[in-house]
Order: sequence, then C-alpha cells, then structure tokens
Amino acid sequence: MKTGIKVGDIMTRNFFYCSPEIEVLEAVKIMAKNRIGSLVVKEKEKLAGIITERDIIWALAKKNDLRGVKVKQIMTKRVVTIAPSKDIYDAIIRMKKKRFRRLPVVEKGKVVGVITWKDILKIAPTLFDLVVESIRIREESEKLKKAGKEEEYYEEYLK
Repeated sequence: MKTGIKVGDIMTRNFFYCSPEIEVLEAVKIMAKNRIGSLVVKEKEKLAGIITERDIIWALAKKNDLRGVKVKQIMTKRVVTIAPSKDIYDAIIRMKKKRFRRLPVVEKGKVVGVITWKDILKIAPTLFDLVVESIRIREESEKLKKAGKEEEYYEEYLK
C-alpha cells in the first residue's frame, strides 16, 4: 500500500540532537525546553544512538539520581532507522511493528532527519486508519495461516 510520499519529503530536518558525552540531566533540559520526547545522539554526523523519555525513566528507576550519568550510558544504541527515499508506508510499518513513535532518517551513514507519527499525520491523517487496518488484516492472516484457516477468513472478511 505505497503512498507515493517519501520519508524525505515530510521528515523533520531541523531535529534536536546531542553528544553522547553530555550528562543526562542536560539532555533532559533540552527535551523539556523544546517539548520533545527524544534526542538523536550524534558523534560528528554519524548516528550514535537515541535517548528517549523511556530511557530516562528506566535509568531513574535503577539509579534514583542521574547526576553525573552520561547520555552514552543509558541511550539506545541499536537504533532502527529509515532512508529518506523510502515510502512513508514503510516508515509506518516499521514504527508500528517496533512500537516506536519516531525513526531517525539516515542517508549514507549520516543522520539527515527524524520522522515521527506527528509528521505522518500532518500529511495524511486518514492514512493512519488505513494502515492500522491493513496491519490488523495481515496479522490475522498470519495467525490463520499458522492455523491453516486463511482461506476461510478471507471468504468471511470479503462478504
């Protein structure tokens, strides 16, 4: 269900980022000041990771005090990314599958933007419902395939 809209066309190009060497509390201040839920972590122009509200909450639950803790100690290092040339449908599928609200956009190893649910919904609000429905159908189809009942499902669904 390609849309013809490329990730690079709607991604946020002026995204917020930080160094892995700054303290978590400094990253929290940047996030709070700009009312954002994450920061891309870059070393030079390369993606080093991402720090999200969830990462910070987990770290707080473990340590109680984040003074002196560096971003590199708690950031997510294995980051799911997408290329700017991909269709936004691919981004939606990836975000839905991994339960992410944002994806860094990477081209030739360099971070060039971030795409979020908000970016997608600004362009095509109705697309969200369509994609959710197609994902649900695909998931049901996979479950039924395993059970050997896929044909019965499609016959019932298409009535």
